[in-house]
Amino acid sequence: MDEARAREVLAAAEVLPGPADGARLLALGENAVFAAGDLVVKVGRDAELLDRARRELSVALWLAEAGVPAVRAARPEPLLVEGHPVTVWERLPDPVRPAKPGDLAGLLRLVHALPAPPFALPARELLGGVERWLRLAGDTVDPEDAAYLRERRDGFAAAAAALTPHLPPGPIHGDALPRNVHVGADGPVLVDLETFSADLREHDLVVMALSRDRYGLPAEAYDAFTTTYGWDVREWAGCSVLRGARETASCAWVAQHAPGNPEALVEFRRRVASLRDGDESVRWYPF
Repeated sequence: MDEARAREVLAAAEVLPGPADGARLLALGENAVFAAGDLVVKVGRDAELLDRARRELSVALWLAEAGVPAVRAARPEPLLVEGHPVTVWERLPDPVRPAKPGDLAGLLRLVHALPAPPFALPARELLGGVERWLRLAGDTVDPEDAAYLRERRDGFAAAAAALTPHLPPGPIHGDALPRNVHVGADGPVLVDLETFSADLREHDLVVMALSRDRYGLPAEAYDAFTTTYGWDVREWAGCSVLRGARETASCAWVAQHAPGNPEALVEFRRRVASLRDGDESVRWYPF
């Protein structure tokens, strides 16, 4: 789904007070995210994401009732428009500053203290999207690289299932990065709730450990994260397993963008090569 197609769906949804061509594109990934007036609209890549969109709206309501600072839905149910799920959200005010790892850690402490919600959350299928992302990549990526990632996926899925957690399992964000925190005048707010799950709390913490090792997060920023949260997941014996699973998923996620973006293909090849070489020092770049 490119921007033009996403705008067609946005126009057909008729959820904005003005024309769709006046909406500002904020992000284009598995969802195209548009802002207009006091609303934000997310257009999903395909109908497979409808159940996830419905669950994300349920999570938003649950967090609101629990008093957790998080983005709020403007409509309680998703729409399915021309085969694409569409959700509508209240637009947050402009940020006062970029989110920091410590902001994320404070929100995670709140989420990780919550009991299970009154609806079912899935396990964190970190590797569940690998097949779909590789399918979307098609022949653009080397078939041997795709086969390698499938083999890694299967191995890490089995290893993750056998882990003994340090923290009690429960609700998690599932994609715990500072980019999913919005800092407004009233403080940090959690956004992008679509990966909320019920699983090992360590999933949320390994993300930042990987950011330190692969994406250039300064050590002092990571230390601020662990200090605020109260624990460093790298002390846990299972950390390397969840890290390897996330690296595998991150490679496949980039692959889906390769057919239309040469830079994505370059990044995909860099990531796969570093995994094949077992070189954990190779820098990856956010995409």
